[in-house]
Amino acid sequence: MAGTGGRQGPLVADKRYKAAAKPAAPKKAAKRRKAPRAPHKRGPIMGLLHLIWRAIWGMTWRAGAFVAMIVGLATFYFYAGLPDVSALLDGRYRGSVTMLDRNNQVFAWRGETFGGQITADNVSPHLKNAVIATEDRRFYRHFGVSPRGIASAIKINLSEGRGPLEGNGGSTITQQVAKLLCLGVEYDPAIWKTEAAYEDDCRSGGIKRKIKEIPYALAMEVKYSKEEILTIYLNRAYLGAGARGFEAAAQRYFGISAANVNPQQAAMLAGLLKAPSRYAPTTNLTRSQERAGMVLALMHEQGYLDDGEWQAARANPATLSEAAQARAGGYFADWVMDTTPDFLSKDTTEDVIIHTTLDQRIQSAAEEALKSVFETKVKEGSEAEAAIVVMSADGAVRAMVGGRATKVSGAFNRATQAKRQTGSTFKPFVYAAGLDMGMTPDTTVLDGPLTVNVRGSGHWSPQNYTKEFLGPIPLWMALAHSINTSTVRVGLEVSFDQVRKVASDFGFASDLAPGPAVVLGVSESTLLEMTGAFAGILNGGSSVEPFGMNELRIKGDAEPLFGAGGGMGERVISERAARELMWMMHQGIEQGTGRRARIEGRQIAGKTGTTQAARDAWFIGFTADYVTGVWMGYDDNRPLSGVTGGGLPADIWREVMVRVEDGLPARPLPMADPSEWRNSGGQVWSSGDPIPEGGVPVINGELVRRSTQPDRNETLGQAIENLLRSLY
Repeated sequence: MAGTGGRQGPLVADKRYKAAAKPAAPKKAAKRRKAPRAPHKRGPIMGLLHLIWRAIWGMTWRAGAFVAMIVGLATFYFYAGLPDVSALLDGRYRGSVTMLDRNNQVFAWRGETFGGQITADNVSPHLKNAVIATEDRRFYRHFGVSPRGIASAIKINLSEGRGPLEGNGGSTITQQVAKLLCLGVEYDPAIWKTEAAYEDDCRSGGIKRKIKEIPYALAMEVKYSKEEILTIYLNRAYLGAGARGFEAAAQRYFGISAANVNPQQAAMLAGLLKAPSRYAPTTNLTRSQERAGMVLALMHEQGYLDDGEWQAARANPATLSEAAQARAGGYFADWVMDTTPDFLSKDTTEDVIIHTTLDQRIQSAAEEALKSVFETKVKEGSEAEAAIVVMSADGAVRAMVGGRATKVSGAFNRATQAKRQTGSTFKPFVYAAGLDMGMTPDTTVLDGPLTVNVRGSGHWSPQNYTKEFLGPIPLWMALAHSINTSTVRVGLEVSFDQVRKVASDFGFASDLAPGPAVVLGVSESTLLEMTGAFAGILNGGSSVEPFGMNELRIKGDAEPLFGAGGGMGERVISERAARELMWMMHQGIEQGTGRRARIEGRQIAGKTGTTQAARDAWFIGFTADYVTGVWMGYDDNRPLSGVTGGGLPADIWREVMVRVEDGLPARPLPMADPSEWRNSGGQVWSSGDPIPEGGVPVINGELVRRSTQPDRNETLGQAIENLLRSLY
């Protein structure tokens, strides 16, 4: 190879490699593309199921959205109609009647009582905790509806063989309030025949009701706070015995405010929510205490009570107040309601306060006495009944027992509703007519065979209980020994019409029998009427209308609407006649048919009574303080066995009055002194009077004889002694 200038340059080998270059920056790794996924081949069945699932899912979320929209609209609708909380606290449709005794102490309620507005903040914390522990432990954690609670309730119902929504409903407190408010539906008499039917409809269960409850409960949760919802519940819940709301129930059962109840009392009140009538302590205290024990266990389990508080509460269960225990005046309260205008009692739209004449001490005495006699002197299993009325001389009723079952309300009242033949308890009014016409206790009347020709009925010959006759006797002895023939003769002397007038004026509202048998007590009367008539004797001869109400007023008003509806009326017989009759009735206790009613150190006047075949037995008598009537018999009017007015009724009367008079000073009866008629120069009976001649006196014979030769020096005791010697 020729080079430049003819000279060949050196031979150089070609380089095998190029000169090394600067290293290049590393390149990012390229993303690997996934190979396209081959289409999954589904079988025909799986493909169909997939399509069905997509269809169901699409329908479900669309339906859910639709339901949510409907619930939202319903919630908004209910929300717009909800009033202020204060308008929802008193849920009653009628007012109540509260009765106070003569010492202004509450003893009875009628209607649904509302104790006054309370709030969740001012009630006892124990009560608030007991309600939440029992009814809705998640109350503060849900929004009105508890799906967990509903699911649990359905499970329980199904396990017990009921329908899913039968029995336990899983309702929250908010849902229960929705029921109490009837979902905002007002009572309309055109739709519901009664308020009870309306409330039953409001509290009915079922799917439709649950569906309606949900938006209403949600609306309340939006409108009100939890404390306000609980406040509505505490005020509107029914808790038995006519108590609406926890304040009324606390006052009814324990005599205290709901702000002051202790754990065991709170547990008893909260336990009533499950079944108010069944668990009411006035119905069955033991059952109520057992239910309260379950509530206490829940409170302990949920941390509302520590171990010590729980054990203390269990060891000292709640008991009723003294007034609630006694349930004093059940019959009395019913009678007062019956004698009060309906628009102020049964149908009142106001809260009414009635001040009554009842004395709870005397009421308890009457109930205890009746129980004692039946336990100690009456055959076990006897169905005989008894009734008692105690009143003052002016007709103010202090106690009333309408039957052996004393802890009742709304029961048949034998003291006011049973019309029975009065028997010999009617006789004092025959002698009252005679004394008022001028006879004296010593006026002589014949006890002997007697036949009276009764127009339209023929001959009637009354008989004495003993089937024996004493001959001529004084009036006082005829009454003391309850002599039938002598009583008829006195009736003939004064006229039967006059006897009827005197009896009617003294207060016998019933129709008096025609004919001469009226004087032997064949007419019917109530124990209340009879006791009121005897009160007319004690007060000096004036009529009496028994009464139980002193005054009635609307709660909150200063002035009463009206006062007492009874009391003393017109004079029926002279005071002299009344005082002489009282003395004669006193002899009936001292030496006549009423001896078993005697009380040492007390002056007593009274009269026994036994009707034909001993279907009724009576004893009515009085001290200077009170008049007491006792009736005994069977409701079906069958005869008593071995009972007369001077027996068990007199025993009951004595047991009542021993208790009633305990602690009271012994006061003498305002009866006449025998010297008042024996030293007056009037007609006086003497044991030396001849027996009237003739065998059987007839209606136009000399039936009543009077001595005109008084023995001014003969004492009453000598007269009685001479009489008894001549007779026996």
